[in-house]
Amino acid sequence: MTRRAVEADPLETVLRLAVLLAAGASASAAWAELARTGDETLRAAATAAARGGDVGEPLRAAGAAWHDVAAIWTVAVETGAPLADTLRTVAGNLRDTAEIGADIDVAVAEPVATARLLGWLPVLGVAMGVPMGVDPVRTLVAEPIGVACLVGGVVLLVGARAWTGRLAAAARRRASTPGLRAELWAIALSAGVSVDRARSLVDERSGLGLADDTDVDRTVALAVRAGVPAAELLRGDAWIARHRARTAGRTAAARLSTRLLLPLGVCTLPAFLLLAVVPMMLGLLRASPLP
Repeated sequence: MTRRAVEADPLETVLRLAVLLAAGASASAAWAELARTGDETLRAAATAAARGGDVGEPLRAAGAAWHDVAAIWTVAVETGAPLADTLRTVAGNLRDTAEIGADIDVAVAEPVATARLLGWLPVLGVAMGVPMGVDPVRTLVAEPIGVACLVGGVVLLVGARAWTGRLAAAARRRASTPGLRAELWAIALSAGVSVDRARSLVDERSGLGLADDTDVDRTVALAVRAGVPAAELLRGDAWIARHRARTAGRTAAARLSTRLLLPLGVCTLPAFLLLAVVPMMLGLLRASPLP
């Protein structure tokens, strides 16, 4: 019986790798064990690890969701940083990032659901004319002015839905893992490489869209002047970047409730007038005897 392939989650993969490596498994053995789920990304990574190749390459090819894991693994391997400790530390940061995304999604869900519910108001308004003895549907499809109202109303509804979707996507939009650049610097410097080497390695990963949300050069200069380990200061910068990302996401979600009033007022309510009120009024006028 063939085992069904299970799609791997990047955060879960990092956590399991950290446990396997801490237990004494080699990198190739750890990847091979994870690849038994049948996921194509993990199988490609296991193949690369078994051949002694760059595991980051198949991870980068797997899509944006794996870019952070690829960057972390590549920097740790090339600098000789302890993989188990590095992955255990980074796993907590990736978990924080996932929680930030979940918080934003929850905050955005309510105003978006309300906007979509109100988007059905024009359609429900059409049925309101039936108990009043008028036939809005006949007016919308059989009379020239009704057809014009129908076309205009549909265009406005489509525009409202698209506008709402863009506003919601902008509120949910987030770049790479907040503070990941500082984390990569911390991994490199804690392994004992020079500042120039650390900068070279991290800059190579910058092509994958890493958020430039920390002033690494200023932090490294501060560490040199104070004579303290730069890695700890950089991890503090990474935490601050994640905190700012969480705050910015919640602020954007709060503003979304107000911004969604724009498509409601500009598109949804005029569509209600065109699809429900105007046909109803025309039907009532037609049914009323003229003096």
